[in-house]
Amino acid sequence: MGAGAIGCLFASALHHAGGAVTLLLRDQSVKIIDPEVPAQVATSTVVVQRQGINREMVLPVSVPGDSGAINHLLVTTKAYDARAAVASVAHRCSADTQVLLLMNGMGVADELHRDFPHLDLYYGTTTEGAYRLAPRHICHAGQGVTRIGKPRLTAPAPWFGQWSRAIDGCFWDANIDEALWLKVAINCAINPLTALQGCCNGALATRPALAQQVQQLCQEIVLISSAAGYHHTAKQLEKSVAGVIADTANNRSSMLQDIQAGRPTEIEYITGYLLTIAERHNIAAPHNRLLLQRIRNLD
Repeated sequence: MGAGAIGCLFASALHHAGGAVTLLLRDQSVKIIDPEVPAQVATSTVVVQRQGINREMVLPVSVPGDSGAINHLLVTTKAYDARAAVASVAHRCSADTQVLLLMNGMGVADELHRDFPHLDLYYGTTTEGAYRLAPRHICHAGQGVTRIGKPRLTAPAPWFGQWSRAIDGCFWDANIDEALWLKVAINCAINPLTALQGCCNGALATRPALAQQVQQLCQEIVLISSAAGYHHTAKQLEKSVAGVIADTANNRSSMLQDIQAGRPTEIEYITGYLLTIAERHNIAAPHNRLLLQRIRNLD
């Protein structure tokens, strides 16, 4: 669910590894499909471009209103769309349905636990590089690392074997909470600033005023991380942020891309989530709070 760049990338990888993959599309997206084809065998073409070479595949599609049971659900929507997206297929899910959340930010799992306590939730984070060229036509821009896990579950889930075979650099992470928090922490230090400044990530290191702001943000994030028990993140945060800025110097953050495209941002699930944790521990974090308010004014 969520046939954007990351959704199509993982759908194609699982399909080529022999998985039975179905795309869950919004109702209006299915209008492009031949109306003469019965709904249960409706299909859509996915194109993945790597190094200038296109690879096409035809995948079955479904819409939320269908009645078929869902056993495994990968959710790659925007964070703010995930709650409604899962609700739209709740009638097709049961206590046996295993749901993997693979998206930016944190906080979606809390919402889904409240709404659907019976769902078996797993979490993932990825550094795979992909962007959309057209609907269900994507460019795989760079291989990354994908981490999947579930709190307090040390051994991989039975279905994970297929993932590890299908996707290079895919690992089961017994400490997935820390991995998710580290990604949110890094995003808090980079994404809002680049979105407000309209700059690529590298400017946060080359422009002294922005570099100083990154340092101020990191100091607050380190305090919050320590208070929340994410001590590994607290110790490595400034180094990790500097590394991401250097490695992605020419990239536009996802939040900047959202602002430039006139889309809502995921700020509530990034800086907003960070500040929710800060409030629990009575940490003010004024620099992060100011960025949150400024992005909210743009959304």
